[in-house]
Amino acid sequence: MSFLKRLFGGAVKDGEAAVVGEPAEHNGFTIRATPFPQDGQYQTCGIISKEIDGTTKEHRFVRADRFPSADLAAEHAVRKGRQIIDEQGETIFG
Repeated sequence: MSFLKRLFGGAVKDGEAAVVGEPAEHNGFTIRATPFPQDGQYQTCGIISKEIDGTTKEHRFVRADRFPSADLAAEHAVRKGRQIIDEQGETIFG
């Protein structure tokens, strides 16, 4: 139900995440930015996923960085997601 509220103009509450922007592909992984409002700003958050042996694995990450807009936080989440993938690869799932 909260997805429909956001889709049709309902407010997103503090701590509630929604996918912002288009998913980004990096080295076979998908990064979805999911910044959430926190204390008047947007917290950097995202989900890294990859299909491994027919199963989709996901890793959610949250960073302390906050931005004045969801778009800025989403851009940073994609950069952080790429960095995590480059540093850890598939070990983030295990």
